[in-house]
Amino acid sequence: MAKIAVGLSGGVDSAVAAHLLIEEGHEVIALFMQNWDDPTGTLRGDCEWEEDFEIAQLVARHLGIPIHHINLSKEYKSRVADYMFREYEAGRTPNPDVLCNREIKWDVFLKAALEYNVDLVATGHYCQKDTLGDEYRLLKGKDDNKDQSYFLCQLDQEMLQYAHFPIGGIAKPEVREIAKSLKLPNYDKKDSQGLCFIGKIDLPTFLKQQLEPKKGDVIEVANMAYDWRIGDDLLDQCMLDEICYPVHLSAAKGKKLGEHDGAHFFTVGQRRGLAIGGTELPLFVVATDTKNNIIYTGQGENHYALNRPGIHIKAADVHWVRPSQEMAIDEIREYDVKIRYRQPNQKAKLIRKENGIYIVFDELQKGIAAGQFAVWYDGDELVGSGVIFA
Repeated sequence: MAKIAVGLSGGVDSAVAAHLLIEEGHEVIALFMQNWDDPTGTLRGDCEWEEDFEIAQLVARHLGIPIHHINLSKEYKSRVADYMFREYEAGRTPNPDVLCNREIKWDVFLKAALEYNVDLVATGHYCQKDTLGDEYRLLKGKDDNKDQSYFLCQLDQEMLQYAHFPIGGIAKPEVREIAKSLKLPNYDKKDSQGLCFIGKIDLPTFLKQQLEPKKGDVIEVANMAYDWRIGDDLLDQCMLDEICYPVHLSAAKGKKLGEHDGAHFFTVGQRRGLAIGGTELPLFVVATDTKNNIIYTGQGENHYALNRPGIHIKAADVHWVRPSQEMAIDEIREYDVKIRYRQPNQKAKLIRKENGIYIVFDELQKGIAAGQFAVWYDGDELVGSGVIFA
């Protein structure tokens, strides 16, 4: 049996994870992470972490395990929130939940947990791990509807060495039933929404803590036929650049539809928040230019600038969960790829070049946003990931 620290968040998943470990006979302690203490921009009047901590304490008392409070607000601000502000200011769309797992849960929090002389650190994530040879594999959770491996796509071998996912092999309804049968105080608590450890937010209000509003033009770009036919030679650099880089809209002729409060408050694929009507089809953001403070829009979800066949990930931003899986220069592999969490798997070819990975999809992808994470799978195994550059 092992000594295991559970990241007890106040939610039902981590509570059931702690119970299962106790049932297995492990020595279990609970650690609560406080990662945010500023309610500005949140959609609740109180400070949500305080309520979560109270619930976590009730759960720990119910399970008969000690609980410790760890304040990581300073680290979260510098390594996640500030990064998020910088990315939005640059016209990119970051994924703070992925960053939270890489920078906080499985780095700062992991190191803090190891000071309690534990063997493993467990969380309520719906994912799994196993070993192949001398490497750890990161696998999807059994419950396809709740699989959270995407958010852990940046974990490395050292992090996985200590990671444990007790509920990864069971489905969410079963977790709820276990919590109810144990009469846990949070058995019917709704799943958390919004940013990792911040909660549900009004994004423009939240961003305005750091980013100043600035009036700019909203330009509509007319739709057109665009030939996305992909040639046979996917190793050709010019072809890859044409496939994987967005259409340059700065030279496109368009008409001004209105004004916005700052291009950095919008993201590609966004439909709400433009406050512009009168068009035949719904308006979508197809590109943002934060340097010149321009938002480019197009009518309808089938607009040519909103749908692209490929993406590029810079070499420095490519991450392999198992180092042995790294691709060689000019190697081509086929994987299932996601460019956002809730997206179904997309068939694609990965082409390794000296300047990074090019991903060419079998079908056009809608609303590709620089700054998001692309994640590739081989069956249930999460093989690698990277930040979308273009």
